Amino acid sequence: MKYILPIIVLALLLIAPSQADDNVEIYLLNQLDDSRGFCIDIKGHKLKAQIKKGLQAHTCYSYQGEISSDQSFNSLKLTKNQFLLPFFNVCMEASSLAPSTNLRLRKCDRNKLQNFEWSNKNQIRLIDNKKLCLTVDEAKSKKGGGGSPVHLMRNLSLELCSKSLNTYQAWGIRK
Repeated sequence: MKYILPIIVLALLLIAPSQADDNVEIYLLNQLDDSRGFCIDIKGHKLKAQIKKGLQAHTCYSYQGEISSDQSFNSLKLTKNQFLLPFFNVCMEASSLAPSTNLRLRKCDRNKLQNFEWSNKNQIRLIDNKKLCLTVDEAKSKKGGGGSPVHLMRNLSLELCSKSLNTYQAWGIRK
């Protein structure tokens, strides 16, 4: 009888989905100039990503069969307005509350620069300045160093939310 509780706990741990199952990629709804689409990505390459360099829009790696560590967000944290990249244990953070600000990665501490929400128009907005939306640069994509065809990259920033920028500001989530 004294072994029943440990057995039940062990069974629940084995049955419960792992944290990796809760990871998603965040992709731009418009594919722009890459049929594989663009995802929010840490600059650098997968597990060698350079968190000090911040975020970019990059060819989604999911076409390779799985979500890459540098494009993987915890879906449970997203429901709490926190954009956590669990493989690196950092959160997306705005550099400021002003338009044209860059995005960086910092230890998650729930400060006002780390709180983002999804609008009913599929925009990712900064909660403390809901006029600012996560925006992919309109300029031509830059070629990366790998992939076949070669992966593409674009800058990411927070810009004023606008119907005219919807192509660059509407996002989705997928496993």
